[in-house]
Amino acid sequence: MAGLVLTSAAVAALARPESGRTQERPTTSEKSLYERLGGVFAIAALVDHFSDAVVKNPIAGRQSKNPQLREWHTRNLERLPGLKFMRTLWVCNVSGGPFQFTATKPGSTPLGLEEAHRDLRISPAEFDEVAAELGRSLDHLKVPAREKSEVLAAFAAHKDEVTAGYAAAAKPAGAAASR
Repeated sequence: MAGLVLTSAAVAALARPESGRTQERPTTSEKSLYERLGGVFAIAALVDHFSDAVVKNPIAGRQSKNPQLREWHTRNLERLPGLKFMRTLWVCNVSGGPFQFTATKPGSTPLGLEEAHRDLRISPAEFDEVAAELGRSLDHLKVPAREKSEVLAAFAAHKDEVTAGYAAAAKPAGAAASR
């Protein structure tokens, strides 16, 4: 999968979840991150491999100890094609491509990741396992080590959003009332 390459500057754009903006327009001599990734078809191939691997993952997939993740990966797989589509749009959008991602459950951040994941109650450890699965997908596609670590850093930038539902569920019921 030639073309799935990231630079530090491009990853910085991915790693700014609060900005909600796509990558700044490149100079005339520099290709956009979207172009360097190989465009929509290369991004879709990565998302396809990654998404299928997450379903099979024993920690975050259909055998997860997390009942919400286990149920999603066993009873809601008819939604997987749409999820792959949305993930592909999201990556295309944040990498400066011509596609616009719109969250199905808008949240307080421009990309809406906290609301889309809230009910799944994804723990930090489960998030880390999904990141590891992304790393394995990048390895499968032979992405060089430097770019792989930049992609993983950009993914990690959204950890607090994705794990917000777990954090909220973990708070004791009387914690807010005792203040």
